[in-house]
Amino acid sequence: MEQITIYHNPKCGTSRNTLALIRHFGIEPTVIHYLETPPDEATLRYLISGMGISVRELLRTNVPPYEALNLSRTELTDDELIAAMLAEPILINRPIVVTSKGVKLCRPSEKFLDISPIPLQTPFTKEDGEVIQ
Repeated sequence: MEQITIYHNPKCGTSRNTLALIRHFGIEPTVIHYLETPPDEATLRYLISGMGISVRELLRTNVPPYEALNLSRTELTDDELIAAMLAEPILINRPIVVTSKGVKLCRPSEKFLDISPIPLQTPFTKEDGEVIQ
């Protein structure tokens, strides 16, 4: 069976939809509640590299620590941004999914289809009623 890992926040609708979509495929992923069990630095760097995005692209900007730490400053280095995410995991955007086909920030949740190990066979309905086919 395919091994899939999701860095999940159950309070986030997109994260819940992504987890439900993975389960719709009949796959029970490894669920990491990243706010309680944040990735270590090496794992966070691996995830960012695997997604092919910049550190700043993974940074959540709509949470209090972003403003409190003044993270909008463009002179901040990737190391400084990563240190902030490790100190305040809420700054890490989610959900991040890891499969044998790659690593993806699944916003929106249907981005999971890009790295799904199997094709979608039947439509999936998100919490808001939107159907993914």
